[in-house]
Amino acid sequence: MPERGQRAGRLAGRRALITGAGGGIGGAIAEAYAREGATLCLNDRDASRGLEQVTERCRAHSGAVTTTTGDISQPEGAVGVARTAEEALGAVDILVNAAGVATEAPVAEMPVDVWDDMLRIDLRAVFLCSQAVLPGMLERGWGRIISVASQLGIKGAAGMAHYAAAKAGVIGFTKSLALEVSSRGVLVNAIAPGPIETALLDGLSEDWKAAKRAELPLGRFGVADEVAPTAVLLAAEPDSNLYVGQVLGPNSGDVMP
Repeated sequence: MPERGQRAGRLAGRRALITGAGGGIGGAIAEAYAREGATLCLNDRDASRGLEQVTERCRAHSGAVTTTTGDISQPEGAVGVARTAEEALGAVDILVNAAGVATEAPVAEMPVDVWDDMLRIDLRAVFLCSQAVLPGMLERGWGRIISVASQLGIKGAAGMAHYAAAKAGVIGFTKSLALEVSSRGVLVNAIAPGPIETALLDGLSEDWKAAKRAELPLGRFGVADEVAPTAVLLAAEPDSNLYVGQVLGPNSGDVMP
């Protein structure tokens, strides 16, 4: 409980599972949630990807942080991560689907396994994790599912058709799930950032990044801490109460709906 005179965090009392929390946007969201008083379960594929460091930074704000590793693109992995989170937290009120990868390959030369891996990690995992936490949210009549998509899922990108297709799938999934469950207290929304200075960009060429930077009205890529406040907005009350199937775009002006 906050001391007398202190303002409780916007997520005080809420319990959040965040995938892809070992760094980048997922890590920034984890720290923002910790600052706002949420109890956290942080997931990444393996702890060596930065999960331990993010966890320590979160604990500086909130001691109630646990971690779990696992391949959430597989049914047993997603169910296992959700079960671990529910056992550690008591329940999952908020799911943030932030795990993802990005690579570059033209369609004419793209191996099928590159296409399949992208959809497995960036889209299938969103479905599996959402499905795993939904029963508890629906039973309690309250929940927030927030998925990190991309502005490229709206506008496409040469050399990144597999990534754009996966993120467009996340957006379509978000809108469809929102129609299914919003009347039962579970609000589902997406964030579609523009290019963000994270390790995710390491898989893209310098030529691609230079060309994309030149397209942006803002003239620069964002940083993860500039995306995290949107995830706080979509999780907090009353802030999020009217957001249903929405796609919010901290994207440096790359897409203007």
